[in-house]
Amino acid sequence: MTRGNVNIRNATDQDRDSILAVHMNAFGEGEGPVIAELVDEMLDDASGEPMLSLVAETDGELVGHLLFTSAKIEPGLDQVCASILVPLAVVQDRQRQGIGGLLIATGLRLLEEFGVDLVFILGYPDYYSRFGFRPAGVRGLQATYPIPPQNADAWMVRELTSGKIENCKGTVRCSNALDHPQYWIE
Repeated sequence: MTRGNVNIRNATDQDRDSILAVHMNAFGEGEGPVIAELVDEMLDDASGEPMLSLVAETDGELVGHLLFTSAKIEPGLDQVCASILVPLAVVQDRQRQGIGGLLIATGLRLLEEFGVDLVFILGYPDYYSRFGFRPAGVRGLQATYPIPPQNADAWMVRELTSGKIENCKGTVRCSNALDHPQYWIE
C-alpha cells in the first residue's frame, strides 16, 4: 500500500538490520536497545507464528515498522483467532506524519482478511483508541501479566470480527519472547 511517498509492504529477511535500526532510533538510547532486542527475538520466535511484519519506506529507506504476532486466550478459546500488536516504531524525524497510523490501518485490514478476530495492544489509549482499540480488561480479557490499575486502560483490544468479543473472557497468552513481566509495564 502506498500513500503519498510512503510505501507499506511486508518485511523481508533482508530488512532485519534496518528494522532494528528503526526501533533503536524511535525509542532512543534508553528503551531502544531493549525494544530492538525484543524485536530481534520475536522475529525468530516460532511461538508467535503466524506473524505479520510490515515496514514503511520512503525513497528506499525504512522509516517505520510494525509487528503483529499470534496470541491465544486461555482457557482454550480455540474458536477465536487473536493477534497482538507489539511493537510499532517510526524513526524520530518522521513521527507525527501519519506513518504509524498508516502501518496500523494496513495491518488491521490485512489481519481482518486473514481471519483474525481480535487484536490486542498494550499502549497509549489516546493514540490507539483512534484505531478502534478499547480497554480489554473491563471486557474480561486479561493481559499476560497484571497491568497496574492506574494503567488499566492501556491494555486494549480491537474486534475485527463482529460479535467475537461478546462471549470471550480469559487471559491472553503471547509468544515466548513476550512472556516476561518487564514487557507488560505501561
